[in-house]
Amino acid sequence: MFKDKTIVYTSGTFDMFHYNHLRMINYSRSLADILIVGVSTDELVSSYKPKPIIPFNERLQIIEALKTPDIVIPQHSLDHSELVKKLNIDAFVVGDDWFGKYDYLKDLGVQVFYFPYGTGVSSSNLRKTIHDSYEEQLQLQRKAKPLTVKEEKE
Repeated sequence: MFKDKTIVYTSGTFDMFHYNHLRMINYSRSLADILIVGVSTDELVSSYKPKPIIPFNERLQIIEALKTPDIVIPQHSLDHSELVKKLNIDAFVVGDDWFGKYDYLKDLGVQVFYFPYGTGVSSSNLRKTIHDSYEEQLQLQRKAKPLTVKEEKE
């Protein structure tokens, strides 16, 4: 706490920004007097899943453009111990797909909230849907009989 203000930190990749990202950031805002949002760098994300589709600087700018965060910072590590100490963070919010991963922050006096994404949209699901749709279109094109020059003119 800083001058009786509750400082909340939330973070994510925020690739292909979508409704569930917005919901988690808005939830974090509801807990905070000061909201800090961390955006994972491409290098960090690439260490545990495929590289984001949207480059880091663009994802950072998208989050900065929101009215909700007070501060937007790059996130270089999944270990938030030093960040929590340096920024006097009172609470941390992360998607429930990380459930249990950040419980160690409780030992540092930080309340940890695992935001329920539910079965809705995720960047990984969007990426898979786009990929599958593209693959399906390629298969259809491969199966289609190519037109002859004469057929194209008709």
